[in-house]
Amino acid sequence: MLMKKQYMHAVCLWLFLPAVICFTSMTSAVDCKEKKRNYHITVLHTNDHHGRFWKNSRKEYGMAARKTLIDSIRAEVELQGGFLLLLDAGDMNTGIPESKMLNAKPDIEGMNLLGYDAMVAGNHEFDNPVEMLLLQKTWMKFPLLSSNIYDKLTKKRVFDPFVFFHFQGLKIAVFGLTTEDTVKQCNPENIRNLEFANTIDISKKLVPQLKTDADIVIALVHLGYYFNGKHGQNAPGSVSLARAVEGIDIIVDAHTHTALEQPDIQNNTIIVQAGEYGKYLGRLDLEYTEGKLIQKAYELIPVNLKKKTMENDRVVEVHVRKKIPEDLETLAVLSTYQEAGADRFNMIIGSSNAEFTGGREIVRSGESSLGNLLCRAAMLKTSADVSVMNSGGIRAGLPSGNITYKDVLKVSPFGNTICTVNLNGEELRAYLEKAVNMERDTGAFAQISGATIFLAENKIMRLMVGGEKMSGSRKYKLVIPSYIAAGGDGYPELSSHKSFVDTGFVDADVLKNYISKNSPLKIEDFIPENDKVRRYQSGKSFY
Repeated sequence: MLMKKQYMHAVCLWLFLPAVICFTSMTSAVDCKEKKRNYHITVLHTNDHHGRFWKNSRKEYGMAARKTLIDSIRAEVELQGGFLLLLDAGDMNTGIPESKMLNAKPDIEGMNLLGYDAMVAGNHEFDNPVEMLLLQKTWMKFPLLSSNIYDKLTKKRVFDPFVFFHFQGLKIAVFGLTTEDTVKQCNPENIRNLEFANTIDISKKLVPQLKTDADIVIALVHLGYYFNGKHGQNAPGSVSLARAVEGIDIIVDAHTHTALEQPDIQNNTIIVQAGEYGKYLGRLDLEYTEGKLIQKAYELIPVNLKKKTMENDRVVEVHVRKKIPEDLETLAVLSTYQEAGADRFNMIIGSSNAEFTGGREIVRSGESSLGNLLCRAAMLKTSADVSVMNSGGIRAGLPSGNITYKDVLKVSPFGNTICTVNLNGEELRAYLEKAVNMERDTGAFAQISGATIFLAENKIMRLMVGGEKMSGSRKYKLVIPSYIAAGGDGYPELSSHKSFVDTGFVDADVLKNYISKNSPLKIEDFIPENDKVRRYQSGKSFY
């Protein structure tokens, strides 16, 4: 029989140290006789859920189908006398409106039903004040982990740093890490009393301690997978962690929404990540014997994902694998949450003649039609001269045809307000110079409207505002989201500027009103002109 999992929190660790420790090359605490056994361990994992407790419009993924899949694997592992762990690598918050308006209660309820064993706090867990996350923690029937988040006042950890699981004498330690980039990726007001310590430094201290009493050490992290460790301006990710810290057997990762079809092995550490939204369930099968952990198999299992194919000379959608039926009990529980906001969110507010693409590969790498739309809506609402927003604030696109309030809330799910500040020409130049040099392919990448900017070697050589040359003495009104006004994503903090005004207008409602008044939207009116930012080599004339 598959033994019932038990875990003990970090505060109890030293109370349960065994009287006799059998040291091996891996400093294992399992009795020497037991080590000759073969243990079969299965790790199931998900990440970056972002409110997707329900299936999408194509009836893909959703927690009810995932429950059926997980139950099937549990039964298989139990029959074989193995041990199963179900882990989530963070970011359950921020995404689908039905989840957001209920503070992720349906997602947590679903995770409880699915039997998750542990979750790490992701950066989007701090999109709300920390008090909300602590409330969410009380709803969870599993531990919420992070070993590198501290209260600045008490100097104590805010969450349990790790948890132990036991199986027939085998001990598995799971510890959590949250990206240090959280300090620039969420509203600074939400984390003003928190410190996000260096993940590698923390791990170098913690892992050797865990190895003295654990046979297997799993890092459940929200750091990001960066190929070959090249993380750019981002905080170090899972590859860097594996290379820098000895003794981590497995890293279950998140944050970059990467679907790793096969684990990346770094410094004898197995790194996995399962995409996003519960589209896939990662399955890692392992064997532990005589102090050695061996990977036996790995797969990303699609949860009712579909693909297009030709059938009888027409394009049809078919399941990538056999359809997984939804668990009826889970479906019944989650349907109450889904139905609660249906009337409100499905209200049609306008239309467009084409799709406004919101994929991160588009909005985080260049000017976009959707970025122009959002910036112009904010400018019109506040009579501003220039609008700047971070591309990480764009979380989805707008469809062609009818547009609902739910569509808008998917685009702007964070509940940021729009803020204005009056700057003279030189102040505006300095701010825009910082904005246009934000790194591509990150959430900080700037979408800008109202200004034409000429750059040479990352310096603004000429600035046009409203079609006219910028005047150093004139005042210009800049409109920005409250998130970057407070210094989010590394933008200059403007909330303390003497002219700063938080309008109180929520960005999603500003976009909703703009669409309602200007429908049908014409995509050709918002296509990037490629003249907002022009880059030239030194010595080229700008006038």
